[in-house]
Amino acid sequence: MSMAQRLVRLPATIRPVGALLRAARHRRARHAPSVLQLAREEWFLGVSIASSAIFLGLGDSVFAALAGPVGMAALFAILFAIILTSSLAVVRHADHLAKQLGEPYGTLILTLSVAVIEVVSISAVIVHGDNNPTLVRDSLLSVVMIILNGMVGASLLIGAWRHREQHYNLQGANTYLAVIIPLVVLSLVLPCFTRTTPGPTLSLAQSIFLILTSIGLYCAFLGIQTGRHRGYFADDGEGAPVVAAHETSPARPPWVHALLLAAYMGPVIVLAEQLARPIDYLVETLHAPVALGGVALAALVAAPEAIGAVRGAFNNHLQRAVNIFLGSVLATIGLTVPAMLIISRLVGRNMILGVEGPDRVMLLLTLAVSMVTFSSGRTNVLQGAVHLVLFAAYLLLMVQG
Repeated sequence: MSMAQRLVRLPATIRPVGALLRAARHRRARHAPSVLQLAREEWFLGVSIASSAIFLGLGDSVFAALAGPVGMAALFAILFAIILTSSLAVVRHADHLAKQLGEPYGTLILTLSVAVIEVVSISAVIVHGDNNPTLVRDSLLSVVMIILNGMVGASLLIGAWRHREQHYNLQGANTYLAVIIPLVVLSLVLPCFTRTTPGPTLSLAQSIFLILTSIGLYCAFLGIQTGRHRGYFADDGEGAPVVAAHETSPARPPWVHALLLAAYMGPVIVLAEQLARPIDYLVETLHAPVALGGVALAALVAAPEAIGAVRGAFNNHLQRAVNIFLGSVLATIGLTVPAMLIISRLVGRNMILGVEGPDRVMLLLTLAVSMVTFSSGRTNVLQGAVHLVLFAAYLLLMVQG
């Protein structure tokens, strides 16, 4: 090859090198402001951490200075707002992980994170609040009713109103219900009929059996969900990681979202312990229904998942919504009940689990309707409306039972 030919080919040879250099400069320019951009996007994390530090260091002084119905109501509103906003940040980062890792891992991370928040919130009220033996029962019942009626009803109604009819994986829903129904009955119904101990409570042997059964069935379910039957919990290819067509890689790696998720969980755990005081004070001072404290905790716990489920149904990703609300109920019963039984034994507090009166009827009716709703693989507006009616009846009976 002549020298002239080599000179002609030289630009074509170095052109790929130039393209690589331009791409490298573009990547540096794109990642250089990432830390500043991350700080702007996650500014509320600083608010959560600062609030946690204030209540850890000056909590007693703050509660003493604001003693009284108005002050305690203000503290409850502030703590509730901070915890809720931090919990929503947990949901946001769990959504990113769901898109990057695919189902069912994304919703599994979300449900386990919220289950930790629930356990910490209820245990904080048990340890630091007054002895309320029905608090755990009321909280668990409220979570089940809010999710299986309020959350399911809103998701199905909104999703079907926009998309007429939506589809989900029937085998996955049946797998959820096959574990949820026996655990709910063993935890919240059976204690009313045992004779070993007085009242709707469990003996030590019965508690140990329920703890082992709940944890064992939940672990077996996780093996099904993440192992050989992972396809039960995905629909139309949703099990694969979701990446937008214009994206070649996620904006941030999964470990960043996992780290931020854990960072938001810390303030939630700290502030949840502080929430026990205003709840107990307001319930006792205002002579509100005893179940109101459990409903407040349940609403706080279920709100992030409710938003995630409704958003999934609205965007026609009903399978993700099903994984969220059924997975949330299963995590509540399979993990929270054993944790509460262990904590109540360790701190020497009595715990009433059995649901009585109209609440038991509403609980069993909710389980029966849920079996009908998730029996066809398709949903419509009427099913959502029925669940919302049941939720309205539950709220009415709580006030006028």
